Amino acid sequence: KQQLVEIAKALSKDIKLLILDEPTASLNDDDSQKLLDLICGLREKWGMTAIIISHKLNEITQIADRITVIRDGRTIETLEKGKDEFTEDRIIRGMVGRAITDRYPARGECPIGDIVFEVKHWNVESPYIAGKLAVKDVSFNVRRGEVVGIAGLMGAGRTELAMSLFGKAYGRNITGQLFKNGEEIKIDSVSDAIRHGIAYVTEDRKGSGLVLIESIRENTTLPTLPRLADRGGVINMHREVRVAEEYMQKLHIKAPGIYQKTGNLSGGNQQKVMLARWIYADPDVLILDEPTRGIDVGAKYEIYCIINELAKAGKSVIVISSELPEVLGVSDRIYVMNEGRFVGELSREEASQESVMRCIMQSNAQKAG
Repeated sequence: KQQLVEIAKALSKDIKLLILDEPTASLNDDDSQKLLDLICGLREKWGMTAIIISHKLNEITQIADRITVIRDGRTIETLEKGKDEFTEDRIIRGMVGRAITDRYPARGECPIGDIVFEVKHWNVESPYIAGKLAVKDVSFNVRRGEVVGIAGLMGAGRTELAMSLFGKAYGRNITGQLFKNGEEIKIDSVSDAIRHGIAYVTEDRKGSGLVLIESIRENTTLPTLPRLADRGGVINMHREVRVAEEYMQKLHIKAPGIYQKTGNLSGGNQQKVMLARWIYADPDVLILDEPTRGIDVGAKYEIYCIINELAKAGKSVIVISSELPEVLGVSDRIYVMNEGRFVGELSREEASQESVMRCIMQSNAQKAG
């Protein structure tokens, strides 16, 4: 809704040139299509010119007359509709410098073990509207070495669920049970969640995830400073530097060094800094909320590889994404969420875009009936 208000504010003015930077990143498919149709209408009716910056290649190929590909701050090429090849694969080749035959890396040998984290009858009341449940009687589990996806439309309650599990960072009057390795645990704060080995990578890396005015070093070690302290609670700077440099290399973060401010990094590298922070914290359960929002195809592939490595290391990973192909591409099992409830559970073999949407439509039909 915030995104729609921002777009409405821009369109309300008598504009000749409209520049949109990732305008549909936080919109569902219907709202995204309405925005694209509106831009086309303004172009045809008023002659408005629009520049759209986006990593959603299907939308770019649909709306653009010309596409300019930029990599590492340089213009690589410009493609014209009707003259050049105007396909997603062609754009990807320009973006990453090579053809990507498979957008989702193969998992390889990764045995799935026992249940590590289980949620039973979880209810969360909205902090803004008294009595309104944002999460309704949700139960699910995730096993060791497993990647579990949570699919659903925008506003389904996925982020509210994730934040409420992470130390009740969202909601009020929260009820239900949490189990870790078969034993019930109580989590009433973010500190409790971290202590129990649960981490959450937020969908809003700029607003809630990173301290943008601080360096890569400080952002990487922020939740784990006690681990880097000497006797007396003084942070060992040399140890902190070693950790930041190690994870900068491990996750291929592109920056001049660990003292670079995170606000000056690209979206993909900011996302890697957030991942580095929680990978170093060594959680048993890692919740990734929109892990590739607003980043390019090459960086997405690297993050998918990191997810696979975490699963291979025996971590339990929960992936929330609005992009159905992404959920399908990285998950071993998928829960479908709609209007605060889980309305379906699909294995990798059963899961498809059609089966996910069928679960949502059937739940809507049952509610209407």
